[in-house]
Amino acid sequence: MTSKSLATNNFDPSRIIQDDGDCQMFKGVLDNRTIIIRKYIIRENDKDNDEVRSRAIRDIKISRQMSSHKNALKLLGCCLEFPLPALVHENAAKGVLRDDGSLSGANGGQSLLPWKTRLRIAKQLANALTYLHTAFSEPIIHMNLRSTCILLDDDYVPKLSNFSFSVSDSPKQSHVKGDNQIRASGYTDPDYLATGYITQKTDVYSFGVLLLVLLTQRAASSNQAGELDITANPKFHVSDGQTQIQTIVNPKILKEVGEDGHAQQQLQDCLALAVSCIQNQSEARPKMIHVAKELVRIEKSIFP
Repeated sequence: MTSKSLATNNFDPSRIIQDDGDCQMFKGVLDNRTIIIRKYIIRENDKDNDEVRSRAIRDIKISRQMSSHKNALKLLGCCLEFPLPALVHENAAKGVLRDDGSLSGANGGQSLLPWKTRLRIAKQLANALTYLHTAFSEPIIHMNLRSTCILLDDDYVPKLSNFSFSVSDSPKQSHVKGDNQIRASGYTDPDYLATGYITQKTDVYSFGVLLLVLLTQRAASSNQAGELDITANPKFHVSDGQTQIQTIVNPKILKEVGEDGHAQQQLQDCLALAVSCIQNQSEARPKMIHVAKELVRIEKSIFP
């Protein structure tokens, strides 16, 4: 693909739908079809650019492997005319999932999602991560899971993206080293921060934080003075597991659910699952496949 064929108006800033500091996502057009272009940002240091180029190639490779999965952002191709490779993806019309669980689109708009949709998003993302961990000869750890890696299509189907920091979990290795260039955030596994090593449970931790974001509609972390990392709330680490949904779950979700006992139990079960995923010790967390199965059970408890 050529840069001219992508029709981004020379990567006009108004077409940016997401910018995480390492790469930018633009809306473009290819053959009269709306697309998304992921363009990696050039650094001043040549060594840094070599590292970014390596991550871009990794992103291309794993995006291609995942493209057959309905909950991964499909890779259409790439453009090599830039100093760093650019990825060309299918469109995801509803935009990027914000860190508070709302939606943002190319026009800067913002919309809230009903609980049923949030739960389905969580279930389908758990399915995508389970596929990443189990479908290949060597399991793949996403390592950088966060809300901004998730886009939604017209039907609010989540699409996992950005595999630039992903690492193969080879059974031949007793320890897998993570990419030390990753930015720490509220989604980052404390075990990784302490040791520099990652496991599949690293993704489980990040997913647990994402589930909390969907339940609370609070950002996982923030630069705003006084706003805490979402997992720092002691209510998320109660020993007996009897967390109180009334004090943790977002009031709008509680109002939507109402007094229905089965619906409140569904929220309680999701909250308990999230808490199990964000245990500080990775050994105490469930496997991703078990998380996915539990979310299927929770969803079916009310929504057929």
